[in-house]
Amino acid sequence: MAASDEVAYVDHPLLAPSFIERRLYQIQLAGTARDAHTLVCLPTGLGKTTVSLLVTAERLAEVGGKSLLLAPTKPLVQQHADFYREALSIPDDDIVVFTGDVRPDDRAALWDEAQIVIATPQVVENDLVGGRVSLADVTHLTFDECHRGTGDYAYVYIAERYHQDAENALVTGMSASPGGDKEDILTVCENLGLVDVTVMTEDDADVAEYTYDTEVEWERISLPEEILTIRDALNEVIKDRLSKLKSLGVTRATSPDISQKQLNGIRAELQKMINADDGDGYKGMSVHAEVMKLRRAVELVETQSVESVRRYFERQRNAARSSGASKASQRLVAEPKVREAMRLAESFDELHPKFSKTRILLAETLGLGGGERVIVFTESRDTAEALTDFLSGSFDTRRFVGQGDKEGSDGMTQKEQQETLDAFRAGEFEVLVSTSVAEEGLDVPEVDLVLFYEPVPTAIRSIQRKGRTGRQTEGRVVVLMAEDTRDEAYFWISRRKESQMEDELKKLKGVADEVEDELDDSQQSLDAFEGSAGGESGSAAREKRLQPGLTEFSASDGDGSTVDSATVDGADDEGVTADEDDTDDSDGVVATADSGDDEDVVEIVADQRELDSTIARDLSTREGVRTRLETLAVGDYVLSDRVAVERKSVSDFLDTLTGGDRSLFEQVADMSRHYSRPIVVIEGDRLYEERNVHPNAIRGALSSLAVDFGVSVLRTEDEKDTADLLEVVATREQVSAERSVNVHGEKSAKTLDEQQEYVVSSIADIGPVSARALLEHFGSVEAVMIASKDELLEVHGVGEVTADRIREVVGSDY
Repeated sequence: MAASDEVAYVDHPLLAPSFIERRLYQIQLAGTARDAHTLVCLPTGLGKTTVSLLVTAERLAEVGGKSLLLAPTKPLVQQHADFYREALSIPDDDIVVFTGDVRPDDRAALWDEAQIVIATPQVVENDLVGGRVSLADVTHLTFDECHRGTGDYAYVYIAERYHQDAENALVTGMSASPGGDKEDILTVCENLGLVDVTVMTEDDADVAEYTYDTEVEWERISLPEEILTIRDALNEVIKDRLSKLKSLGVTRATSPDISQKQLNGIRAELQKMINADDGDGYKGMSVHAEVMKLRRAVELVETQSVESVRRYFERQRNAARSSGASKASQRLVAEPKVREAMRLAESFDELHPKFSKTRILLAETLGLGGGERVIVFTESRDTAEALTDFLSGSFDTRRFVGQGDKEGSDGMTQKEQQETLDAFRAGEFEVLVSTSVAEEGLDVPEVDLVLFYEPVPTAIRSIQRKGRTGRQTEGRVVVLMAEDTRDEAYFWISRRKESQMEDELKKLKGVADEVEDELDDSQQSLDAFEGSAGGESGSAAREKRLQPGLTEFSASDGDGSTVDSATVDGADDEGVTADEDDTDDSDGVVATADSGDDEDVVEIVADQRELDSTIARDLSTREGVRTRLETLAVGDYVLSDRVAVERKSVSDFLDTLTGGDRSLFEQVADMSRHYSRPIVVIEGDRLYEERNVHPNAIRGALSSLAVDFGVSVLRTEDEKDTADLLEVVATREQVSAERSVNVHGEKSAKTLDEQQEYVVSSIADIGPVSARALLEHFGSVEAVMIASKDELLEVHGVGEVTADRIREVVGSDY
């Protein structure tokens, strides 16, 4: 690296002076990303965030509006915010952080004032579904670690909303490892609306200048006899349980080395038996659950530590003692061979050999090698705890784990995470023991050694971890492998997938135009995102005259020269900004979810907990529908002042009949008190076939809902069908009947009979049926309240518990 006085810096009105080092490859990548929705692939540690920052600065300077940067974890969000505040010349208060720690109402206010928002995707997803924010004036959206943009992950929904709502959209996706093969990469691009792909690898000359070789070594670890004895005892039980499954005809395998794919197949066969009303399917499913628990214990004792398997057994014992414990948990801890394994684990007072090897490697690196920092990665939080305690005897060591808590192992708060990273960067300690939370993108300083306590079975995570070394100096990566265990299988799987990914990226780089053409075809110029206003397909975007500006990312080389415009892709095309014909929006007026003509807009209020389904997200993308999130006292959805909806899947509904859980009827009773037209939606098919429940029991429950509670019971096929139904009912209520939405229920006065029933039914354990019976027997509310226990017991349907409860509520001192 050249001396500091020879370093050239990027110059731009929105960038802090002499802060962003000018790297040609970053400027070239930014030049591509500012012209089209682009996937930027760059090895970890080489400044993907800087590329996005350059594009953001250009968009804000030339187009205006707001920038949104999404990152998957809170520590990563905070890191990006710190970097943006240092690198940009705009006020720090204009760069805001959105995580779950910020109250929703506060986020809505901050959003309106902010110029740059840096957030976790789940928070933005919730705010979009709840109508608290609008993406209309977001002119640059960045998806960090964009390989997560698959399935139901929040990135996918946000991308759809952005292309639909934004007036001038531009998307940048960033990842060091976008997918295991071409199809994975194309899926990410299609889900996020990316139409251009730009790839740089360490083989590129401009990139190679900033990288060093990272050699990967692996250390084979032999397990002591005591650990093998624990493992073999558990494997014997696995063989026994697999033999039981074999007798059911769902597998032919009885080896404890059975693959996860085979186990998934067994589960599928058992589900078929359950669907066919074969009672053995339920027994088999319970045995399958035992096998899964046992395999986890074997994995821990083989590849982690005896301490971690001790903690696992303790959690299983506690689970078996708890109310409502599964039969699988109870059988597991009662099994003699498992109890023997537990006893052996408790009495084993030696270290797992991986612990000793870890200490030796750290001593070589930090002592003999003169190194300064080491990161140790492990899959298990229990192991991270035990390793931190063990290594602290020889080195200055701290842990770094996620925020979620589980029994026996507390998580870290966001503040604790940030303080730990700051201290590691500052050199206040030598060894960071981390779970997967530090794998993705966290800007920790270059380290002398990255130690994998166990191999990582996916290419993405392996690449993320290795990216922590080899940044400024040659680094070392060591993988510990316990011989003849899952470690070896995972290692070779990881190597194969990583090699496939590297090959695919190189191919992608060589055939970028072909890939972009394929994206053009699949995206249909982003027509898949209805209402897309900002994006153009790859070839169209490249043919469009470029926005000026990236050539303005000039830098003094010490002699006053600047970057030649020809070095930036397409910079020889003289052009104008994409928005020169747009109307001036400098007054800052934004069409939010709550503005504009609401004459034909229907509002659907969803309970916060319903975000586990896709219904609220689906509704929020529909024209003419506005969604709002609330913590509802009753119901899952409110469609007017008289209509609330409780949604149950077929499985959930049947649980109320087979598990003794009467919560549905209590929920419906509450709904009936507040809304005159309550609805229960039962979602899914095979209502009479899914469980071994007599059809008349199901019909009886449905009849009770309709007759006793006055509830309309409606059936839907799936979540989309439910969303369609909710929209239709809300439209009828709010447009046709001109009713308003009220989350507290109908404002109109109840009849005298209804009010009397309401008063009596408000006593705990009294439903509407019993309330009517009491009133019919005694004639008035007053008579019910002064009745003795013996008199109450004369009423049909009132037993000892109910009579005692009435007397307790009515007669007790306040």
